[in-house]
Amino acid sequence: MCGIVGYVGEKQALEVVVAGLRRLEYRGYDSAGVAVISEGRLEVRKKAGKLANLETLLGQDPLPQSTTGIGHTRWATHGGPTDHNAHPHVSEDGRVAVIHNGIIENFAALRAELTESGVQLSSETDTEVVAHLLARALPDVAGDLPRAMQAVCHRLEGAFTLVAMDPNDPTLVVGARRNSPLVVGLGEGENFLASDVAAFVEHTRNALELGQDQIVIVRADGVEVTDFSGNAVEAAPFSIDWDASAAEKGGYDLFMLKEIAEQPKAVADALRGRINAEHRIQLDEANLDDAVLRDITKVVVIACGTAAHAGMVAKYAIEHWTRLPVDVELASEFRYRDPIVGPDSLVIAISQSGETMDTLMALRHAKAQGARTLAICNTVGSTIPRESDAVVYTYAGPEIAVASTKAFLTQIVAAYLVGLYLAQARGTMFEDEIRGILADLADMPQKVDLVLDTVEPVRALAQEFANATSVLFLGRHVGYPVALEGALKLKELAYMHAEGFPAGELKHGPIALIEDGVPVIVVVPSPRGRAVLHDKIVSNIQEVRARGAVVIAIAEEGDESIVPFADHIIRVPETPTLMQPLVSTVPLQVFACELATVKGHDVDQPRNLAKSVTVE
Repeated sequence: MCGIVGYVGEKQALEVVVAGLRRLEYRGYDSAGVAVISEGRLEVRKKAGKLANLETLLGQDPLPQSTTGIGHTRWATHGGPTDHNAHPHVSEDGRVAVIHNGIIENFAALRAELTESGVQLSSETDTEVVAHLLARALPDVAGDLPRAMQAVCHRLEGAFTLVAMDPNDPTLVVGARRNSPLVVGLGEGENFLASDVAAFVEHTRNALELGQDQIVIVRADGVEVTDFSGNAVEAAPFSIDWDASAAEKGGYDLFMLKEIAEQPKAVADALRGRINAEHRIQLDEANLDDAVLRDITKVVVIACGTAAHAGMVAKYAIEHWTRLPVDVELASEFRYRDPIVGPDSLVIAISQSGETMDTLMALRHAKAQGARTLAICNTVGSTIPRESDAVVYTYAGPEIAVASTKAFLTQIVAAYLVGLYLAQARGTMFEDEIRGILADLADMPQKVDLVLDTVEPVRALAQEFANATSVLFLGRHVGYPVALEGALKLKELAYMHAEGFPAGELKHGPIALIEDGVPVIVVVPSPRGRAVLHDKIVSNIQEVRARGAVVIAIAEEGDESIVPFADHIIRVPETPTLMQPLVSTVPLQVFACELATVKGHDVDQPRNLAKSVTVE
């Protein structure tokens, strides 16, 4: 969840670290802090609130020059967003500075132990406990910080990334990783640590993956990786396939606007290179052969938030194409209900970051039950793909805005490719049928582009309903998860009551929410597809209009039958039924973004949220 940066090299560390924090602020903006080593001392500055508050403090109280430093942006877990709780935390003797992402689950017992021994703690955080433990471990290992980190990590329970410095050795920064992201950037005469490659991509595109329970010792002239017992480990190198400009706004006022506009390209990139010379689907690292896939008897999708909505869309397609039952499970609930999975189950984990802790733990539970696992992910080399049997990368490029847009569309595309791959392996579709669907998918970038060219009326509608206190969303079939996603975007960005419902459930309770003037956004199925769905949703529209609702219909071009029943119509291009979410979602993204902007909210960094949820 939190953003972490570490640097050792020849440049001024503060400049490198603060620039990295700017790129990572989407990971947490409750507070920020930095520490450098100068003349044998730790120098620390930290401040509650967004990074701008820290930058103001640094202007008023500058840090001395240094070529070794660490920095942190915080999403609060233990203790509120205050100056005292901000990272870095320093041990009582000033010997160790620590930054941390994750949760130390046994911190209460460790804190009590320290307090009983006379340590005065100055914060409410679990992180400060680690700083004091490291300082106490140093004398037992002849002042060797890596060995002290190894000893302390053996005592910690939970999920954590730790990065620490010792002024007695200003040439190194030490990191540790368990169930929380940490990557190494490899430069020339300099090296980096970060929770996300975005922090150092302007300096290098060469990186190392760190595995579970590993420690990394970073110096300007080299990097060493060990396990928690000090045994040398070979870390896997990888290259970052985008540059620093991809993480900039590129002339847009908001990252979210930029990422909405990038969706045609993102969908095209998600499809690129998926067909081999024999005109068969090929996936990135699908280490599941056809014989294994033919033995699968059910599919389970595990995901959270927007990714779960992508999985719900995919369920309709995968069941239709493969005749396999598909369950979509919230990852945060999956392992707590004793789910029934085994060697005949394919568990698909969907995560933009590849570090979503709920999804990672659900994945591990599925693997422990013997299930086959496949990841759909945007971040190359992240934990969920590494721990899965197979992976399909979405290639959406960096997504900085907290509210997901292009990741959602590319997750649907990737899941559809998995469904077609299963159908191909299992022989449940003819080859020409698969080619026809792939052709439909290939048309989608252009159709998404058409939607983007015609969204100005959506902005006007958002301004019209800026004072609404509640918005309801209705959909049927694949339109239902689109309705859920539209409601989620309003909750995230506009901080207002918004709910998505299957339209058929309306009269089973939710219709009680309808009163005069309530906006109801309806995702209307194509009349050219399953006409019964279209007819039934028209009936649902009449039900809410009769009770005073203002109906905003998202309907395809040429659907004139909806005109008498809607107060406002947002048009999208004609598409096959299963492709409609790729176009009907886009106006809902624009609506939420514009409404939040009118309300004066921070669209890219909505309150209480961070981009990657790396704690349970």
